[in-house]
Amino acid sequence: MASDRRTLLADAALAVLADEGMRGLTHRAVDRRAALPPGTTSAYFRTRAALLTALVTRLVRLDQEELHTTAAQLPPLRTPDDLVDAMVLLTRRRLTGEGRLRSLARYACTVESVRDPELREILVPRENAGREAVRAFLAGQGVTDVDTRTHTLLTCIDGLVFDGLVNAGEVPREALEGLVAAALR
Repeated sequence: MASDRRTLLADAALAVLADEGMRGLTHRAVDRRAALPPGTTSAYFRTRAALLTALVTRLVRLDQEELHTTAAQLPPLRTPDDLVDAMVLLTRRRLTGEGRLRSLARYACTVESVRDPELREILVPRENAGREAVRAFLAGQGVTDVDTRTHTLLTCIDGLVFDGLVNAGEVPREALEGLVAAALR
């Protein structure tokens, strides 16, 4: 039960952070969002640092699950258009619904991690099915320096997602086509 309660509180903290920002993330706000009695969050996560660590750990887990699920749903990446289609799907997921909430929380936590090495360590990019699919596609296309190009491509796409969040827009397919073409050069 405690594990389920911790997950519930981490999910509530993620939603509070996405909706109210870092300043709005308090134990009381999480209690309210989780519809639990006052003091519940504090009983499970005594400090703000403990609450943030739980939130970031949960966020990374949800992101990893989404990336693995997305990669499993896609056909093998054979052409640049296949890769662009996959990126269109991923960016849409990151800009809508639960994905949007996680993106907002992720960027807030990323900024916070600049001053918090423990958070930074949790947020360090991990190998995952999505990253590996991009890496394998680029390698299969004969790209040299695959690791650098994979990192650059995914970082640029992340920047487009950030821009989409800030400006309430979408990531244009043409922009993704340009990034994939540049990675293949």
